[in-house]
Amino acid sequence: MSNTFGKESSMGAGALEVRELTKSYGGKAAVDGLSFKVGAGRVTGFLGPNGAGKTTTMRMLLGLVAPDAGHAWVGGRPYSHLRHPMREVGAVLDDRAAHPGRTARGHLWALASSNRIPRRRVGEVLEITGLAGVAHKRVGGFSLGMSQRLAVAVALLGDPGVLMLDEPVNGLDPEGVRWIRDLMKGLAAEGRTVFVSSHLMSEMEMTADHLVVVGRGRLIADVSMREFIARSSRNAVKVRSPQAARLVGELRRAGGHVTADDEGTLLVTGLDSERVAEAAAGCGALLHELSVQRASLEEAFMELTGQSVDYRGTMPPPG
Repeated sequence: MSNTFGKESSMGAGALEVRELTKSYGGKAAVDGLSFKVGAGRVTGFLGPNGAGKTTTMRMLLGLVAPDAGHAWVGGRPYSHLRHPMREVGAVLDDRAAHPGRTARGHLWALASSNRIPRRRVGEVLEITGLAGVAHKRVGGFSLGMSQRLAVAVALLGDPGVLMLDEPVNGLDPEGVRWIRDLMKGLAAEGRTVFVSSHLMSEMEMTADHLVVVGRGRLIADVSMREFIARSSRNAVKVRSPQAARLVGELRRAGGHVTADDEGTLLVTGLDSERVAEAAAGCGALLHELSVQRASLEEAFMELTGQSVDYRGTMPPPG
């Protein structure tokens, strides 16, 4: 999606930054000394359980909530200091923000006029978001998915260098989910900063390059997607060998943890596939299978954030 918007981001690395950010409600910390930076040129996923402080953090970055302590900056400045906010930051926080009596085009025209954005841009974002065919329909009759597309159109209206999207796939059908995924990746490829929160782990795994993970208002991880998943204990090497008993001893001596299923297939953790192959060669074990079992983002996320969940359901008793 090269040059979709006609320019590249003017904000470099660290376009978004929070430093020792703190916010409490009713004596309970929603955000607690949180610090991280979000750089340009990649999609950064913002993950955490419900109540982790993600939306509050985004609202403080956008100047909608005042922090109790710390700083939230866009391009090295508070949002309130930006001269032309919609041209620098586009955000999706509320997909029902438009007046229900306005048409999609009318809503976008009003925003363009009040922010000195050329009116031709209205037609461009209607095309980009797939709403050109319903531009003259009143927003009150929009489905959740159409409202979400309109919210994205508003975020893109000023052709900003920074995009902040809170649950952007909410209400979208499969085609819409793929569209927003490609859009975010295309924006990042143009050098823009894309910061997105979502509870859909499978979608984030296909979209994000980097992750900021929070729990109970505190930073848990700030790493690449690859490194985050690699840290999971769910990663394993699957092995089948007619000399399994001999191989198990060799793998354990090498520092691996080995379990076996009923069919004799071994699952090895603590060693990568190269070390497993070397152990097999060292003890003369023939390998019928050697494959890497990679954890999913969901598995890695659940493992890392399990102690940070405030609301945990239970399974009902059988029968």
